[in-house]
Amino acid sequence: MTPAERRAEREEGEYKMQIEVFDKSKDKNTIAFIWKDVPVSYANTMRRMMTDEVPVLAIEDVELKKNSSALYDEMIGNRLGLLPLKTDLKTYVLPSECSCKGEGCAKCQVKMSLKAKGPGIVYASELKIKDVDVKPIYTEMPIAKLLKNQELEFDATACLGQGRQHAKWSAAHVYYKFMPKLKKGNEIILCEKDKAEFKADKISLNKPNAIKALLNEANLELTEKAGAEITYDKNEIAFYIESWGQLSVKEIALRAVEIFDAQLEEFAKEIKKK
Repeated sequence: MTPAERRAEREEGEYKMQIEVFDKSKDKNTIAFIWKDVPVSYANTMRRMMTDEVPVLAIEDVELKKNSSALYDEMIGNRLGLLPLKTDLKTYVLPSECSCKGEGCAKCQVKMSLKAKGPGIVYASELKIKDVDVKPIYTEMPIAKLLKNQELEFDATACLGQGRQHAKWSAAHVYYKFMPKLKKGNEIILCEKDKAEFKADKISLNKPNAIKALLNEANLELTEKAGAEITYDKNEIAFYIESWGQLSVKEIALRAVEIFDAQLEEFAKEIKKK
């Protein structure tokens, strides 16, 4: 579709974005898709919403009772804060939006504790969490290594937060690229295993994983060295969502849209007051 045709669709009110998934994981933690006919500003806004606005649980407060490990108390607290925790957005709310007004209750906080004695490595799986639905995503993440007779004991509190407050509350790594178009003569150049054809100014990919090969930076570098002409289509965006595990990519995307809609409504109300 040419730029003129896209403008015509917008004017006629029939303009619609398209999504074509080309890669996703079985655990629902990663997805990659081609986002066609979407403004770059909107794609970047959704990226920001997913990384900065979608809330997840993370440990915020730690009360250390015993720590004779080699790590300072501050290091233990930092490591605990970066443990990804399974999050249920239907159960918990942000402290700022809770009926307790941020003082702390079962709606906005979850308590946990740990008591361990060396020798051995203390893992995230040893956390005793009050809510059985809240669990460390990566149970084998080490918290500390204890030598003989060394001890670690603490109480901790996790709450919802947003990535714009601290990286520990970031729900995912989200990024995008413009779709590359590679042409040399009348052929699109990929690697030997994933060939494609160039016909009538359109790329025809003959394998499901050819898009992944086309987006591979190493392949792009090789084709440049081979003398290929590389252009980028800003109307086709390769969009990647890689969840840390607290939420599925579907939950992240849907909540991001909900938050954005709410912000637009609030903006419209403020404008009407002026």
